[in-house]
Amino acid sequence: MYLKHLSLTNFRNFTRLDIDVPRRIVVLLGSNAQGKTSVLEAVYFLAAFTSFQTHADRQIVNFTEAKNNALTVTRLVAEYQRGNSKHRLEARLILEPMGVLNSQRLRKEVLLDGVKKHVSEVIGHFNAVIFVPQMSQIIEGAPEERRRYLNLALAQSTPAYARVLSEYSQALTQRNALLKLLGERSGNPDQLEVWDETLARLGAQLILWRIDAVQQIERLASRVHNELTRGSEILRLSYEPAFDPLPKPNGQLGLRMTTVVDRSGLDLKEIQAGFRERLRERRSEEIARGVTTIGPHRDELRFLANNIDLADYGSRGQVRTALLSLKLAEVNWMKERTGEWPVILLDEVMAELDVNRRADLLKYLGESEQILFTTTDLHLFSTDFIEKAEVWRVESGTIIPR
Repeated sequence: MYLKHLSLTNFRNFTRLDIDVPRRIVVLLGSNAQGKTSVLEAVYFLAAFTSFQTHADRQIVNFTEAKNNALTVTRLVAEYQRGNSKHRLEARLILEPMGVLNSQRLRKEVLLDGVKKHVSEVIGHFNAVIFVPQMSQIIEGAPEERRRYLNLALAQSTPAYARVLSEYSQALTQRNALLKLLGERSGNPDQLEVWDETLARLGAQLILWRIDAVQQIERLASRVHNELTRGSEILRLSYEPAFDPLPKPNGQLGLRMTTVVDRSGLDLKEIQAGFRERLRERRSEEIARGVTTIGPHRDELRFLANNIDLADYGSRGQVRTALLSLKLAEVNWMKERTGEWPVILLDEVMAELDVNRRADLLKYLGESEQILFTTTDLHLFSTDFIEKAEVWRVESGTIIPR
């Protein structure tokens, strides 16, 4: 899979951009705050329909246009090759007036080959993997950062994942509202049965997908990490579901994080039945608290090197190496799942790595179809590498191919 043409309108500091993208390595060169990262953000948005820079879509709309016009349309268009087929994917963010007091609302539209689709139908049709230094929050940040990482990776590689996750979130909101109502006004707790059933059905599928994904990504990441650390560290990914379908030995409440756990033998109906039963067991507690306390919305993922939790005790170098291993594994995992190489997006990564890690990175990416780098300094790349690459200079929201 590779991007052939990118078109942006009113996206970040790009008022208008139309550019053909070569099927090879592209290096975007320029000073800070010129728009290099915005190009990568746009490409990734067309894969995940969310930004790696912000959780609020409104922030990617061109500020000047939004300020001066009541109606502003941001358009991102990708023409790309997937297998033997050519496709056109378009995302529109429409900022339009609403009601009084000059308020505005944002509406999102997605079109695949000219046909309007729901996001959950399109996500995963165009794939991209992004690596930026601040993604260390995946390892060091709050649990929701790790859940978001899993959700974005799975949504691109598992066609139904985005839809099931959306339905689960809606059911969770409804169940929480009912729990709060029962806690404040009492009533018949059996009203929760329908939401328990829905949450267990959808949640069990999410848990099963996550079990498989973490196991496969760990397999690939540990291999890369072993080479990057020259055999000195063993990387593990510890998936800790808030509802753990695996029976605890000897009545234990939980398992030590360093315990190697194999959940691959569990089936969907087994997880679903256990989840449903646990929801019933916790019903009184959850009514009192007004919130659902177990389920995929509270899952955790931890990263361990030689059984040391990197979030708590990892050095900057260890965290950076683990993140690089994770992202390289994600590229290969996505290729295994979809049969297509994702477009690889690397933002100022070379400046964060020493000479050996730079060489390792370029070696691992050698087989991929298309890579977009950003950099402020071409000297971070070898002469041979630059001779094989297309270099674009980015200045004040414009791109000048060299």
